[in-house]
Amino acid sequence: MTDGWQWDSSLFAGTSAHYERGRLPYAPGYAETLAGALGLDGRGRLLDVGCGPGLVALALAPLYTEVVGVDPDRDMLAEAARQAARRGVANVRWAAARAEELPAGLGEFRTVVFANSFHWTDRDRVAATVLGMLEPGGAFVHLSDLKDRSGEPVRQPRPASRPAPPYEGMRALVRRYLGPVRRAGRGTLPHGTPGGEEAVLARAGFADFSRYVVPAGQLVQRSTDDVVAWVFSRSDTAPHLFGDRTADFERDLRALLRQASGDGLFAEFLPATEIKIWRTPPQVTSHPAPL
Repeated sequence: MTDGWQWDSSLFAGTSAHYERGRLPYAPGYAETLAGALGLDGRGRLLDVGCGPGLVALALAPLYTEVVGVDPDRDMLAEAARQAARRGVANVRWAAARAEELPAGLGEFRTVVFANSFHWTDRDRVAATVLGMLEPGGAFVHLSDLKDRSGEPVRQPRPASRPAPPYEGMRALVRRYLGPVRRAGRGTLPHGTPGGEEAVLARAGFADFSRYVVPAGQLVQRSTDDVVAWVFSRSDTAPHLFGDRTADFERDLRALLRQASGDGLFAEFLPATEIKIWRTPPQVTSHPAPL
């Protein structure tokens, strides 16, 4: 994780109720792309680290015998359990733990996935631990929206049908309430979200890197309530960060959205999804020295 910040239990406090409504989904077809890349056949076990409300774990569950979702936020896990019950997914279970507490007695896995969660961890330590949790030929998967060079999601041109959410204006409003440096739990993220996963995984001993971009571009209509939920689903704008000014912030946010769209409706394109895969190194077989 970046310097100047330490993980704490308030990081995503209060966001779980807003997550499913607020977050845009990954590109349709990402599960099929992953299945093809890994040769998945319905067997093996998947570990989803930082699973949040379980949206990725549940989408990938049909591809494995068993799925385990791990997250330190118990509200997120409770929401994940509700989603699993609602969807009738029975081959998934949930465990409360930080990534740094792995392997946590969870056993061996065919795949370990981090969906927009690896950057919240002690990456070198966690990558080395995960290497030891994977079966021979197993895969470490990093799943995220496709980013530009600045680390921001690649956004397509503004839709012609309706206005896009006023992201610049929303960021300015957040800065007015929370200050110029991105918040993270009880601390800040002065240097933004780290990248460079390739170097981290190479240091841990992973090999055979491959990358896939799953295109999207579908036009999605979003209501004011959807956009407000997106704001409150984020760690840097979690409701608790605003304290006794939460209602004031939401009032000003809704006013900004009304100004941007008179009927309260917006449109934006789904971003492409980037899948990065690293494999465990080939097994080295030792041979007895010749007599």
